[in-house]
Amino acid sequence: MKIAMIGSGYVGLVSGACFADFGHDVVCVDKDPAKIASLLAGVMPIYEPGLDNLVAANVKAGRLSFSTDLPTSVADADAVFIAVGTPSRRGDGFADLSYVRDAAREIGLSIRKRCVVVTKSTVPVGTGDEVEKIIRQAAPDADFEVVSNPEFLREGAAIGDFKRPDRIVVGTETEWARDYMREIYQPLFLNESPILFVSRRTSEVIKYAANAFLATKITFINEMADLCEKVGANVQDVSRGIGLDGRIGSKFLHAGPGYGGSCFPKDTLALMKTAQDHEAPLQIVEAVVRVNDLRKRAMARKVIAAMGGSVEGKRIALLGLTFKPNTDDMRDAPAIVIAQGLVDAGAHVTAFDPEGMEAAAALMPDVEMAQGSYEALQDADCAVIVTEWDVFRALDLPRVLKTMRGNTLVDLRNIYKPEQMKAAGFEYASVGR
Repeated sequence: MKIAMIGSGYVGLVSGACFADFGHDVVCVDKDPAKIASLLAGVMPIYEPGLDNLVAANVKAGRLSFSTDLPTSVADADAVFIAVGTPSRRGDGFADLSYVRDAAREIGLSIRKRCVVVTKSTVPVGTGDEVEKIIRQAAPDADFEVVSNPEFLREGAAIGDFKRPDRIVVGTETEWARDYMREIYQPLFLNESPILFVSRRTSEVIKYAANAFLATKITFINEMADLCEKVGANVQDVSRGIGLDGRIGSKFLHAGPGYGGSCFPKDTLALMKTAQDHEAPLQIVEAVVRVNDLRKRAMARKVIAAMGGSVEGKRIALLGLTFKPNTDDMRDAPAIVIAQGLVDAGAHVTAFDPEGMEAAAALMPDVEMAQGSYEALQDADCAVIVTEWDVFRALDLPRVLKTMRGNTLVDLRNIYKPEQMKAAGFEYASVGR
C-alpha cells in the first residue's frame, strides 16, 4: 500500500521505516526542510538503535522517501498517518492539538482518492471526531475514514516493539477501514500479533490508560523503596516477590529517581485534564503525577544527605542525563531537576551522558559537560548514577576511586551491589536498600 506519514519525528520516522520494511511504499513528510535534508543525507534526527540502518536499507530499496510536499504525498496515498507532536499545553497541561489540526486541514485539501486517515499521535479522547470534522469541512465529498491507531513504542527498543508488538490497537467501526488496516499490518497479523479492533474513542482511551498504569507501577515501587529504606528491607527483592505474581508482572517495578521522557509526563497530565473536564477525576493518576514530581526533587536531597547534609562547594559528577538509556531524549529527565537542586545547594556539577550531551547542555547551562565518564569524575567529591547506561554498569571501580577526590557514590538505579561497593572502598548509597 502507499502510505504518507505526516511528521518525521520519533513516532513518524520509526513507524514509516518499519512500514517500508514490511514492503509498503512510504513517504515521510515534514514541514522542517532542514530535517528532511538531513534524512535525505542519511542523518537521523534522533538516536534510536538500528534506525539508521533500517532507514538506509529501505531508502536504497526504493520503499522509503522523504518530502516537504504534503499535498503531493497525500494525493496518491491509501493511508495517511498523522504522527505529529502533541506536547503539553502551557497553563493547564492539556495536549496541544494545534499540529494535529493543521495536519488535518492540509490532508483535507489534498485527498484525491479513498483512504484511511490514521491518528498515530497520542491524542485525547474525541480527537478523532475533531479530525474527521476538519477534513470533512475541507473536503465535503472525500471518501475517507478517520482511524485511531496508537503507538506503544519504547524509546531505545522501538523497532523491536513495532515489529514484535504485544498488540495492535485499531479504532474504527467501518469495515472497509478495518480491511485497509489489516492490509497495512498484514506481516504482523501473519505472525499472530493480536490485533484489537475497537471503537475510535475506546482506542484513544486505551493509549492513555496504558501509559497511566505503567507510570503508576513506577511510582508505586518508588514509594515502596522509601518504605524499605526506613524499615531495613530490600526493594529489589520486594520487586521480585511481587513481580512473580502473574497478576502484577515484573515490568516497570524498578525503583529509581522517577519517570520522565516524552510520553508519561505529558500523557498523565492530558488524561487528568480530560477526566476533570468530563467530571470524572482520576485521583490515582493525580497522585502519581504529584508523587513523581516530588520524587525528582527528593533525589537531590538524597545526594546531599549522602554528603553529610551539605554540598556547598563540593564537586558532584552525574553519570547519565537522558531519562532512560539508549535514547538522546532529555524531555522531563530526572537529571534536570536533580542537577538544579544540587546547583541551588551550592555544588559544582559535572556530567556525562553517552548520547544526550547536546540536548542536555541547552537545558542545563549551570552544569559542566564532560567528554567521558572519567573526565566527569575527575576530582569529584561524589558520583551519582542517574541513568543506567551499560557503560556505567562496568565502571573500573579502582580507577573511579583514583580519579575522584572523595569516595561517595549514590546509585539511583541500583546497578551495583552494596557489599561490592563497600568492599571496593566506596561510601555507597542506593534506592530502597
